Amino acid sequence: MEINFYKYEGTGNDFVMIDNRNESFPKDNIKLIEHLCNRRFGIGGDGLILLENDATSDFKMVYFNSDGNQSTMCGNGGRCLVAFANKLQIIDKSATFMAIDGLHHAAISDDGVVSLQMKDVDSIANSTDYVFLDTGSPHHVQLVSDLAHLDVKEKGAAIRYGGLYGKAGANVNFVEQINSDTFSIRTYERGVEDETLSCGTGATAVALAMQYIGKTSSKAIKINVEGGKLEVSFDVNNGVFSNVFLKGPAKFVFEGKINI
Repeated sequence: MEINFYKYEGTGNDFVMIDNRNESFPKDNIKLIEHLCNRRFGIGGDGLILLENDATSDFKMVYFNSDGNQSTMCGNGGRCLVAFANKLQIIDKSATFMAIDGLHHAAISDDGVVSLQMKDVDSIANSTDYVFLDTGSPHHVQLVSDLAHLDVKEKGAAIRYGGLYGKAGANVNFVEQINSDTFSIRTYERGVEDETLSCGTGATAVALAMQYIGKTSSKAIKINVEGGKLEVSFDVNNGVFSNVFLKGPAKFVFEGKINI
C-alpha cells in the first residue's frame, strides 16, 4: 500500500504526519511505525502522528514515539499537527483537537507560530535536587551547571531507567538558568531513548517547575532548546497552573509517498 506523508518540525523536534481520516493506516503495526521513523531506512522522525476524525472537535491526534509505541502527549507534535490541519484546510487560524490527555485549544499566526493550550497542572513533587510533574507526559526536571557539556544521553538514561520512575520511566530535563525569565534546557526523551533537539511538554514542565520552586516570578517564561526558542505562559493560583500555553514555530519540511 502506498501512503502520502508529510514531514513537520517544531524547533527541531520532527514528525512524520499522516492524514488518517479514512482510517486506512495500520496503527497497530509497531514495527512499521518504528521503520517509518528510522532515519536511515525510513522517513525519519522523533515520532509519527496520525490526524483522525473526532466527533466533538476539529480532529484527533494519535501520537507514536519513534520506537513504534503509542505514547502520551507531545507538545511540539501537537503544535505541528495544528499547522498540518491548517495545510489540509481542516482549520483556519484556530482549532480544538482531542489528544490522549484530553481536549486542546490552539491558534496559528500568519507567520506560522502555533500557540497550544496544555493541560492544567495541580500536582508537583519537589525533591531535594529535582522536580517531577506531568504536563501531558511525565517529566523529571533538574538544575545543572555547564549544560553545554553535559552527557544528556548517559545521564538521562540513568535517571529514566533508574529506580525512581519504575518501568514506565520519565522524560528527563536538564536546566540552566540564563536570567530572571529565561532558561536553557536539554531533554532526554523516553521512547526516542536519546536527546532530542526540543521537547514541548518538557519546556512546559521546566517553566512551571522553575516558577514553583521560586527560580522565577514571571508567568511568561522563555525556554531555549537545542533547536530554537519556545515560550510558556500560564496563570497560577494556590499551586494550580492553568491557562498554560506552549508557543513556538511549527514548520512544514517536505511531503512524499512511501510503500508500506
